[in-house]
Amino acid sequence: MTQLTILTGASRGMGLAMAEQLCTPNHTLLCISRGSSPALAALALKNGTTLLQWQADLAHPQAVADKLSAWLNTLTGQPFQNATLINNAGVIGYLGPFEQASAHSVQEALAINLTAPMLLTQVFLQATRAWPAKRKVLQISSGLGRRAMAASALYCASKAGLDHFSRCVALDQALLSNPARIVSLAPGVIDTDMQTDLRSGDPSGFPDQANFIHLKESGSLTSPTDAAAKVLGFLARGDFGSNVVADIRD
Repeated sequence: MTQLTILTGASRGMGLAMAEQLCTPNHTLLCISRGSSPALAALALKNGTTLLQWQADLAHPQAVADKLSAWLNTLTGQPFQNATLINNAGVIGYLGPFEQASAHSVQEALAINLTAPMLLTQVFLQATRAWPAKRKVLQISSGLGRRAMAASALYCASKAGLDHFSRCVALDQALLSNPARIVSLAPGVIDTDMQTDLRSGDPSGFPDQANFIHLKESGSLTSPTDAAAKVLGFLARGDFGSNVVADIRD
């Protein structure tokens, strides 16, 4: 089975673990990240995966979206049976009362967490519209897109926006003859750099800091490898897309 997967945020954490697990034969894998991985390239070569690693900063998403659009249009006619976009890249952004956030931190968090997934989803759907392949879009969201947390307005709002954007796009796609299936998935609490940032927050401005320290100390965090396997397993489910906003823990 020939497959195409586009994955953002693939240079570390769960993104890198997903990239490693997607290195399978007859698979074209495009990773879009700030860094590249020689080890991933070696794994792809060993496993017969066509791997491309684009180094890009999704804080400037328009240039990345334009490049992706042009590249996808060169693939028209390729015999892919499945084509998937995984918008995984994300940042926690400023931790503290929103009134103290800088304009730059607001713009950067929204660009990476919301604008980039929206633009990449748009060009993916446009470029693959006439493809016979089964098309999927997986947004990596968060439980914090569905419940508020003090000192985290940027992250919570951008993930809530990603959830609702996905609901709207799913309604658009339902009107088409070959609709793409889309899910905005909360992947659970994972032992990544983002969790380190949360544990390092200033408790005077981030009252939930102790909760995240407890998650680490109690062994409640999922490893990136295990989380990646669960997310990719969810992506492969036959009912993918039946619930547009989902949680891996349900």
